[in-house]
Formats: sequence, structure tokens, C-alpha cells
Amino acid sequence: MLLQGRNITKNFPGALALDAVDFNLLPGEVHALLGENGAGKSTLVKCLTGAYRRDSGAIFLDNQPINPRSTLEAQDLGIGTVYQEVNLLPNLTVAENLFLGRQPRRLGLVSTRRMNAGAREILSGYGLKIDVSRELSSYSIAIQQIIAIARAVDLSGKVLILDEPTASLDATEVQMLFSIIRRLRDDGLGIIFISHFLDQVFEICDALTVLRNGRLVGTSKLADTSRLKLVNMMLGRSLEEEIHKEKDRTASVDPVQLQFKNFGRSGHIKAFDLDIRKREIVGVAGLLGSGRTETAEILFGAIGHDSGEALAEGKPLRLTSPRAAVAQGFAFCPEDRKRDGIVADLSVRENIILALQGQRGWLRALSKSEQTAIADGYIASLDIRTPDCEKPVGQLSGGNQQKVILARWLATNPRFLILDEPTRGIDVGAHAEIIRFIEALCDEGMSLLVISSELEELVDYSQRVIVLRDRAHVAELTGDAITTTNIIRAIASDGHEDKVSA
Repeated sequence: MLLQGRNITKNFPGALALDAVDFNLLPGEVHALLGENGAGKSTLVKCLTGAYRRDSGAIFLDNQPINPRSTLEAQDLGIGTVYQEVNLLPNLTVAENLFLGRQPRRLGLVSTRRMNAGAREILSGYGLKIDVSRELSSYSIAIQQIIAIARAVDLSGKVLILDEPTASLDATEVQMLFSIIRRLRDDGLGIIFISHFLDQVFEICDALTVLRNGRLVGTSKLADTSRLKLVNMMLGRSLEEEIHKEKDRTASVDPVQLQFKNFGRSGHIKAFDLDIRKREIVGVAGLLGSGRTETAEILFGAIGHDSGEALAEGKPLRLTSPRAAVAQGFAFCPEDRKRDGIVADLSVRENIILALQGQRGWLRALSKSEQTAIADGYIASLDIRTPDCEKPVGQLSGGNQQKVILARWLATNPRFLILDEPTRGIDVGAHAEIIRFIEALCDEGMSLLVISSELEELVDYSQRVIVLRDRAHVAELTGDAITTTNIIRAIASDGHEDKVSA
């Protein structure tokens, strides 16, 4: 056995994060660590790497007990970690990042020549032939990820922990990363792979361990585990009826609530026409760079339009800024929740009331008791998993952060909600909850525009789907024509804008 955790237990005030969890990693194995957000995956990794002090239990490396008191000490023992957000220094060169803290020296001075030569030698083993004297920031996220892995392996060399390594990569970059992982596995490295993408887990991993609510659910070989069994292990229930149930494709008969006529912005999104009815979910599909996010931002006033007009129930709307859009009853949950959504250092309460307080103005400040009542109400209704509303939102799991952002905008009582990738980077349980909530908001009378790269998801809940390509709206699917095949055909076609109905 390469790495073992036995009866690992970790308590936080008011929460048992890990309850006597066992974990076993073999040499030359890619082992998936899975579970819903908040299941205990990150806590287990931090205990294994010394970032957290475990309350009880033991850790063994090469069958010898270890007790890392910091990530640096774990690294020295042979355990390296690479996170989703590459934790290198973008303003330094590739070589400087690879040798940070251990630069080769000559006569007491850093030898740039030897450092660059060493960096080229290390990266050649990964099939990378790049200019190591260039700043790290000049390379793609995929290349930066491989450089981070190369540094971790060079420093550690026994165990590599990859925490959501593919979250920001496209399909080609994922395959490039997987080729590296396979080579490292074949060299005898033990790799812990944390991911929400189950397809990737089945493609790259040899074994899996599932946690739920801080407890070990089970460990098995991938070859002996079906997808349905894995989902049931993660959630304790089947998602088949929740995600794949048949939908009523009857078009909404409610009146048109919002109209966008010849609406666009040169250089951002080609002018388009879009009607949105009350009690309707309009899905938006397209490849990365097709103009999906630009569509959301221009509707919300984050990008000013230079053509067309917006109407609400036939009356002109001024969407000159997000503040103006919020005043008209618009709400927007952005794609990058960490950068554009949450304020990580503020509490759950402060994040939830942010938009409502902005809408009211600071001369009509909500009292602390009012804020707490509002926050506690949404914590209960959205099942936000937090000990209380005063916990910093940055300490919550991704799915719970997404629910906090939803709560922030629902508190403003919007009539039109724009969701950009609402289920990206969250576990399958929170995924199902968000989908159910989207449908419930529609049933209650809200109009929604939902952007997603998950085509099956759009097919599942949309009454209409708008397809984008090359920053233009190129197709509109309705009724039984809303299928993944038709969406893909519309993305790939070279025709003009098309409307397809059942």
C-alpha cells in the first residue's frame, strides 16, 4: 500500500467533517475521491497533506506512519497537491516557477542558464517543448496545469493529488492532461483524482472512494461499478426520475413579458430578436466563445447595447447598466461565481442581502435582525448547508455558494432571472436540486433565461432553446424539436437563423 488513512476524524465547531474515514491508495493507481459538495473530500485531502490537524486516526506512507504538520512537510515526504486554481506565480517565468525556493546557484547567485536547462529537461518528460524563459501567464491554463503537476511531482514524487484539474479545460486540453496522468501512473505514481465529471472518472480512474456527509460510503474498482451504482453511492438515492423524466413540451400560453428587438452590440454579439414569456424557461446553447455569456451580459446591462430596443409588456426599458436592470426586476447569476458572484470574506447573511440592500439604497438600510431573518429563510428554503448565516461564504462548498447567489437575487423578487452555467462545477446532488429549483421558479410565474453547456440539461427543462454560433443567434428550437441532436446540428450548420418546431 502506498498511502493509507485509517479512521481519519476531523471536527469543526458544530460539524463533524470526517467520521472515522479510511482511504487506501496503491502505487500506479489513479483513485477517484468522490462525493457531493460538503461530503468531506477536501477535508480528507487537507488532513492527508497536513493543512488540517486531524482529531484522530493515522496516516501511513509506504507502510510507515507519518504525521505531516504542513503541506510543505507533506511535500517533503512525497505528497504533492495541484488545485483547480493553479497556485503558481503568473508574473514569474516557467523555469522560475518550477524551481521556486530551490534555484540552482553559481558563486552565490541564481544561475538562470542552469535553471532554464533544468526546466526544459523536466518538461521534456511531459512532452512539453516551450520557452521556459517566458512568463507563466503567457501560456494557457492547460499548460499551466501541467507545469504545476511537473513541479509537484519533481518536489514530491510518490503521491499526486489533483483537485478538479479539468474544470477550466476544453476537451482537447483534458485529453492532453489525461495522457500525462497515464504516464505518471505507469511510472508508479499514486494519483488521487477529485472531479465532478463522472465521464472523466470512468475514463481515467482505476478505483474510487465515495464519501457522504463526512462518512465513508464505499471503495471499489471502477470496472466493478456502474454509473447508476456510483450515483446511488454518492447520493443515497436514484436520480433517474429526477433528471430524466419526460417533460411537457407545450409552448407557454402566458403573455410575452419581455421583448428584445434587433438588440446587440458591435464586436460582442450580433443583433438579435428575443421574446420571453411569463412562466417560461428559455435555454441558451452554443460552444465556448459563441456569445452565450455576451447575450446574458447585454440583457443585464453589463454590456451596453448599441442597436435595438428592449420592451417590458410593450413599454420601453432603459437597460443602461446592471443597476438599471435590477430596478426593472432583472437578476443575473454569473458563470464565474468565485470571481463575479460571491464576496468570499463576507458572511452568508451579508452575501444574501447584498442585492436587496443595493436595490433599497443605503438610506433604507436593513437592520441586522431583518438581514438574519431573510438569510435564515433562504438557508431553509434552498437547503444551504451552513452551520449558521454568519459563516464566511468562501468556506462553503461550490454548490452551496451557488445557492447563496440564487438567494441573493431571489430576495429582490425579480421577474426575469438570467442563470449562466448554474450547475457548472457542482456535484450531482446539488445539480439535481438546482434543476428542481429552476423548474419551481418557472411554475411560480418567473421568466428565466438559462445558459448551459450541458445539452441534456437544457433539453430537460427548456420550453425553447436558442442556439448561438460565432456570436450570433442562429436557431430557435421548440417543442419536440428540442433534442441534443438538433442542438448539435444547429451549432455545426452553416445556414442562416432557423426556427424549428415540433
